[in-house]
Amino acid sequence: MIFDLSNYRKIYKKNSLIESIVPLSPLKLFHNWFLEEKKNSFNEELNAMSISTIGNDKCPETRIVLLKKYSEEGFFFYTNYRSFKGRSIQKNPKVCISFYWQKTERQIIIKGNVHKLSNYQSDEYFYKRPKENKLGCWASEQSSIIPSKNYLLNQYNKWKLYFKNKKIKRPFSWGGYVVHPYKMEFWQGQPHRLHDRLVYHLIKKNKWKLYRLSP
Repeated sequence: MIFDLSNYRKIYKKNSLIESIVPLSPLKLFHNWFLEEKKNSFNEELNAMSISTIGNDKCPETRIVLLKKYSEEGFFFYTNYRSFKGRSIQKNPKVCISFYWQKTERQIIIKGNVHKLSNYQSDEYFYKRPKENKLGCWASEQSSIIPSKNYLLNQYNKWKLYFKNKKIKRPFSWGGYVVHPYKMEFWQGQPHRLHDRLVYHLIKKNKWKLYRLSP
């Protein structure tokens, strides 16, 4: 089967990126863009980001996760430590995360080093989650092979019964990570495919070098 997509085209023309007016801090620019996107796409998952790790076969693996916090320290997300990405991070604690915000015609690509959060930090977020999501952490041995969907639902019901009159504790196999960025690229769509690409590269703590890439 052949399905030709060569005529799928879009003209980018909403914004621009100029070195002289961007903040010195890439996190500040990220924050500004996030707030702008929130105005334009309030009901969408703006915190959805792709995250790429290197698997055992040395091939990049990419999936979507949800960003749960960002600060000067970095970008925070949560997952099962025994999942494919958790095991990949343990062996190679570097990732690439990216955002694509269609309404404002923007991409952000972030490379960084990854560290596990403390038990306290993971607990703090876990206990904010809805009860059903907490149970899901117990029911799912993420990335493991299972015989059927019914098996997963049965596991969920088993843990639901187990925790019926108990506090749902965080499984030790589930918790958070923080990505400490050392390179952040901001991409702004432009007419004629002459897109703006500005890169912040970390030189030393809190000091970034800014340069432009050809599209």
